[in-house]
Amino acid sequence: MTKAADLPYRPCVGIMLANDEGLVFVGRRKDTPEAWQMPQGGIDPGETPGQAALRELEEEIGTARAEILAETQGWLRYDLPPDLLGKVWGGRWRGQEQKWVLCRFTGRDADVNLATAHPEFDAWRWVRPEETVELIVPFKRDIYRAVVAELAPRIPR
Repeated sequence: MTKAADLPYRPCVGIMLANDEGLVFVGRRKDTPEAWQMPQGGIDPGETPGQAALRELEEEIGTARAEILAETQGWLRYDLPPDLLGKVWGGRWRGQEQKWVLCRFTGRDADVNLATAHPEFDAWRWVRPEETVELIVPFKRDIYRAVVAELAPRIPR
């Protein structure tokens, strides 16, 4: 049996997408309806976090109408809870190591289209950055606190 400590972290990008009112995008996960999260996804080989962020926006919310403003200085890690370990990502990862990217949304709400090729969200809304901490699943809350503390002050208003 593989132990969590023997598994690597999945390289990932998270996106804090802010609108002109200083609110950030959250989507309600189709597979976990009680959880809302900011877009995120794996970084492909050869991609920068910024390139991955724009690709993930297109894949998850149907638009990449965004301008990159900032990234977290370091990488943030979380471990999967024991009940998910070995069940997600084919059991290849113990958790994720994430670079978070702050983007300004340059489109209109009508540009968001959750009916993507592989839908992850079934609803979405704009919320105050600090609200994201309570909306995310508990095992990711420390990451969201760190992201909000570092990136939210850099949202243009």
